[in-house]
Amino acid sequence: MELIIKKRKPTESVVYDTYWNFAFKRQNIFFDKINNRENNNDEILLKHKFTNAYRASDRVSQYLIREIIYNGINYSKEDILLRILLFKIFNKIETWELLQSQVGDITVNSFDFRLFSEILMDAKNSNETIYSGAYIMTSGKNEYGYKFKHQNHLKLIEKEILNGSLIEKICLAKSFEEVYNTLLKIPTFGNFLAYQYAIDINYSELTNYSEMEFIVPGPGAKDGIKKCFINFGDYDFADIIRYVTDNQEKEFERLGLDFKNLWGRRLQLIDCQNLFCETDKYARLKHPEILGYSNRKRIKQIYKPQKDSINYFYPPKWNLDLK
Repeated sequence: MELIIKKRKPTESVVYDTYWNFAFKRQNIFFDKINNRENNNDEILLKHKFTNAYRASDRVSQYLIREIIYNGINYSKEDILLRILLFKIFNKIETWELLQSQVGDITVNSFDFRLFSEILMDAKNSNETIYSGAYIMTSGKNEYGYKFKHQNHLKLIEKEILNGSLIEKICLAKSFEEVYNTLLKIPTFGNFLAYQYAIDINYSELTNYSEMEFIVPGPGAKDGIKKCFINFGDYDFADIIRYVTDNQEKEFERLGLDFKNLWGRRLQLIDCQNLFCETDKYARLKHPEILGYSNRKRIKQIYKPQKDSINYFYPPKWNLDLK
């Protein structure tokens, strides 16, 4: 991948070095947990919850890869797409396991709008949270006409996957960006979610594109980029994400940081975009005087250790040797 060549490069702020230090520390925490060590002495990272340096290492992504996609069952392409999008729309492990406990294996043949809606309505009436707070999901009421958000999203699944041609369009796409543009046409998804779902689908065998092919910056990443750079020069948000991704080894070396990558896999565009989002949050406490577009000053999520450990598993096509 060639470096971006622009006339005027962006000018870094003090937060730029924090970006690389955050990535280094967060990845060290990841490996420390695997090796049952505890070396973290960063007060911000000890108190608050942050995603991993690599998106695919996060708990929900790991569940998606290991349990939804590669669980040893030979699903059809339609089943895989249904499972990925149904899981990711709610983005909550407990919601998936609730549905699975009552309907069995979730496939195109077992999907039933009315049954799934009743199960989730019962959970909702019991004051259970059925959506993750990670993404802001629009209701879809204008597009599908139901009172409750989960009903509209289930109808989306039924219309776009069961009764539509989405799987064919995705499998025939000529590029990663074409997959994204296909998803972008689906009501309620929008730019950010369409790109996130394209990444999730690309973990499977339905598509096989490089995560270095293209990037769609999310709002949190834009906040982080604004904090990391005094001005952007001739670069736009996507250019800057590619710029830091291309220069990662040089920047870690410059700062004397022995960054441990993912068993030989460099940080990809999606990872560096997410790191900007997490740096935005981290900088709220580390550099409170430097504001992003949203002007947020607090970190809401508090870190709570998970009792169960993760048996890390990544898409086989990445050819990672985890030994």
